[in-house]
Amino acid sequence: QVQLVESGGGLVQAGGSLRLSCAASTSISAINFMGWYRQAPGKQRELVAGIRSGSSTAYADSVKGRFTISIDNAKNTMYLEMNSLRIEDTGVYYCNAQIINWVTSNYWGQGTQVTVSS
Repeated sequence: QVQLVESGGGLVQAGGSLRLSCAASTSISAINFMGWYRQAPGKQRELVAGIRSGSSTAYADSVKGRFTISIDNAKNTMYLEMNSLRIEDTGVYYCNAQIINWVTSNYWGQGTQVTVSS
């Protein structure tokens, strides 16, 4: 079992920056995939950014060039650096971890609210 705890959400003005953190209860090097999802009111949860094998990254088109996902192995923590925030970035951001053996074990954090104001 992997426990994930997000932090760093809050209220920020459009154009501002915010950094989210996700602390994992296990060695992050043992996690095959980690990512950040967000869910806006009335919308489905979507993958914003992901990192595979601790190095290969991918981003949703809507955040590419503005968000950066990274990992600190020493702290067992994943980060999402968000720059040039837009109102449409508002939502609950969730940390996700996947451990793949013969099946995929999927873990979620509790979520952290990000609100971008005009």
